[in-house]
Amino acid sequence: MFVWQHKEVICQSQRLLYSFEYWTGNALLNITGTPTEIAQALFTAPFVLVSHGTEFDPMFNYGNQQALTLWEFSWEEFTQMPSRKSAEQMVQQERDRLLAETTNQGFCHYSGIRISKTGKRFHIEDGIIWNVIDDENQSWGQAAVFSKYQFV
Repeated sequence: MFVWQHKEVICQSQRLLYSFEYWTGNALLNITGTPTEIAQALFTAPFVLVSHGTEFDPMFNYGNQQALTLWEFSWEEFTQMPSRKSAEQMVQQERDRLLAETTNQGFCHYSGIRISKTGKRFHIEDGIIWNVIDDENQSWGQAAVFSKYQFV
């Protein structure tokens, strides 16, 4: 079974799409089809997409194929990692500020440096972070999407 065929991934895909459009007024991905087809399209989309949950130390609960490739993790490794570990210690304060801003405003634009499993550093440009909610306004964490990055 592929990652995008799991029920929890299908549900998270729906929340990611719904909440992105709710906050930004734009579609994250223009797609129609069954929930499974939509989850596959999001997982294989040509942009990086990640999300974390609502835990005290939030854990990644989604990373599409572009994200897994960029961070050099398997799905299993990625979804067992606190999202704070995607950024080096020296940029944690800025990351925390962006997440707090997102909590208060619903979404925000961001740029910043992140680090892969093997220590490769990359600079993200023109990213968007948003609060993940469902159609009942229940909070499911936060997500980020970006297409532009450069290794540094």
